[in-house]
Amino acid sequence: MPAEWEPHEATWLAWPHERSDWPGKFGPIPWVYAEIIRQLARVERVRLIVESRQAIPAVRRTLERAGANLGAVEFFVCPTDRGWLRDAGPLFLKGPRGEVALTDWLFNGWAKYDNWRRDNRVPAFIARRLGLRRWPTGIVLEGGSIDVNGRGSLLTTEECLLSPVQARNPHLSRQDLEAAFARFLGARHVLWLAGGIAGDDTHGHVDDIARFVGPSTVVAAVEEDPSDPNYEPLRENLKRLKSMRDQDGNPLRIVRLPMPEPVFFAGQRLPASYANFYIANRLVLVPTFNDANDRRALDVLARLFADREVVGIGCRDLILGLGAIHCLTQPQPA
Repeated sequence: MPAEWEPHEATWLAWPHERSDWPGKFGPIPWVYAEIIRQLARVERVRLIVESRQAIPAVRRTLERAGANLGAVEFFVCPTDRGWLRDAGPLFLKGPRGEVALTDWLFNGWAKYDNWRRDNRVPAFIARRLGLRRWPTGIVLEGGSIDVNGRGSLLTTEECLLSPVQARNPHLSRQDLEAAFARFLGARHVLWLAGGIAGDDTHGHVDDIARFVGPSTVVAAVEEDPSDPNYEPLRENLKRLKSMRDQDGNPLRIVRLPMPEPVFFAGQRLPASYANFYIANRLVLVPTFNDANDRRALDVLARLFADREVVGIGCRDLILGLGAIHCLTQPQPA
């Protein structure tokens, strides 16, 4: 499985339609998606899943009004339940001669929701449409629960993959999962962090807390307020990272990434984190929250990605769906 910063042929997204994901606040959501697609279409192809052929004209009008380059957008009709493609989509692979294939992991609505069966069919649909080899794994795994450096190392959390709460694979041990990562993703060195952040209904996805930004460099979300529920869990993850090494035995370089002030809607704590960024060709899209730390986070990532433009995307509305930019996107390698 290649690192996200390696060249992409395209980014896959699914147009939003499940209003219950953003209760009482769905109106602005298509415009947030349109801005994400506008930015991506400047640097690579966007492959956009929509619910029906009849929906395409309205989506095209929205993208056109947002100023997106429609020449870089391809539409694919495939009904979905929710369409968070980081988790329900395929995880793409690259072979030794550069050939692209994909793995099809089971998706079960984060072991929490009942409507997941259409989402679970998305990887097979994409494999058919692209004519790519597909490996069904028979194991439940969401793309947001792992992060890779493309060299054989994989980051994940015990809370998500080993906890009895929202257990994805209660019959599998830590060793079983590590063997599956080696077999299906070529990741033979697994780095286990502890847990995720407050408000995350996936129960511990790693893409809100720590991300590879280079072969041996990891950004780690850090909460500076000792009274915040995220303070101790993120401190524990940082402690673990400092003792970890990459697949070649080199110590990791750890870069701290601030957290935004807590984001609430209707009394609900939402999983706002700058770590949920997406690395595209010549571009990094970063969730922002109208927060004083937005600039600090953008500056940290701009220093790490000197070869890319780092752009903030306002996600204060989007995060009510309990996910941000990384959760929506699935890179297809070149």
